Amino acid sequence: MEHLGDRLASLRRLADLTQEELAELSGVSVDVVRKLEQRRKHSARLPTLHALAKGLGTEVSALVGDPPAVPSNGHAESPQLVALRRAIMPPLFAPPPERDAAESLSLPLLRSEISEGWTLYHSAEFDRLADVLPGMIEDARLIASIGSPEQRAQGEGSLSKALQLAGHLAIRLGKTDLALSSLERAAMAAQNSGDPLFAPMVYGSVAWAYQRQNRLDDAEHLAERAADAVERETGMKTAAGLRVWGGLVMSAATSAARSGSYDRATEMMTTAEQWAKRLSSLPPVEDSRAVSVFNRSSVRIERVRLAVQHARPDEALHLAKGLRLSGDVPPSWRTWFLLDVARAYTDLGDASSAVRTLEALKGAAPGWMRHHVLAVTIIRDLYAGPIQPPGLRKLAEYVGVRP
Repeated sequence: MEHLGDRLASLRRLADLTQEELAELSGVSVDVVRKLEQRRKHSARLPTLHALAKGLGTEVSALVGDPPAVPSNGHAESPQLVALRRAIMPPLFAPPPERDAAESLSLPLLRSEISEGWTLYHSAEFDRLADVLPGMIEDARLIASIGSPEQRAQGEGSLSKALQLAGHLAIRLGKTDLALSSLERAAMAAQNSGDPLFAPMVYGSVAWAYQRQNRLDDAEHLAERAADAVERETGMKTAAGLRVWGGLVMSAATSAARSGSYDRATEMMTTAEQWAKRLSSLPPVEDSRAVSVFNRSSVRIERVRLAVQHARPDEALHLAKGLRLSGDVPPSWRTWFLLDVARAYTDLGDASSAVRTLEALKGAAPGWMRHHVLAVTIIRDLYAGPIQPPGLRKLAEYVGVRP
């Protein structure tokens, strides 16, 4: 995997900037720019990365590399991606769907398939998801086109969830613009479904896509407006409504923190954590995979992440201490939690604890571990330290890092 400093130097040269000019445009010290490009510094905090990306006029993903999935290498798109793109954006003047074909589809079965698709996503099974997702989208679009108004509305709801899932997958494939196209269509379907929670859930995904594009103000504003709408329309009296609201508040807090407003982000996270306690007194949602991830565990995981990103490793480990993850926390969130704990140990010079945490992650989520940018960065930083504890070499070989 290409080093962060190499990507930074390449992007800086493409922008025709000197190190001093980039430092001035981004508000990052020229010493940090030099150390990164000379590989004397192997990582940077997210606020720093966002500032550098803004100075370069590019997306953060261009600096940190492709997310854990299929790399973007400039070659012709794979048949999988072509099929996904066609499902998201069907051809103009396509023939109308055949009623007989639509009537043979089962809406409950489709909903189950979409839920399983979210399970594949959170387990980093991106290739498998890319194989089956186009068919789900096409089936949902077909169901949404026939039947009574109520049946069409239900079909629109399934179409919204399928397109939202496609948006998430596209982000993981490094295709942010395709993701936004899918999410815009998901929002339209959500509005046609009549369910007041579907559109806000999609807006949370759009906010994440904005974050990937370094549009932090847009992301925070969208998440806050959507959260206010959920609170106004549902009163957060159901578990589903509270979970959607909480997911949006966490999204807004993340954007605020990446913009440098850590105290404001902490205040929002603390409020979210207090509201999450109320979930235990509400009837649970029927299928948790169809609703935003929000509970006391997820809030604490996000707080640990923000503390790590803002160079507060002691605070991060304090927040993580004794945390027992609830059963409905997806593998992707567990991955982030263990990576952030490992990052905090690394920052404090406790290489042995960092390696043990990474070994636990490898056992729990090998798919995420192998290609995750942060895992690679942590292992490189550990090798650059004074002590290389037992187990580090095997981890390095697993993720493809050369000592």
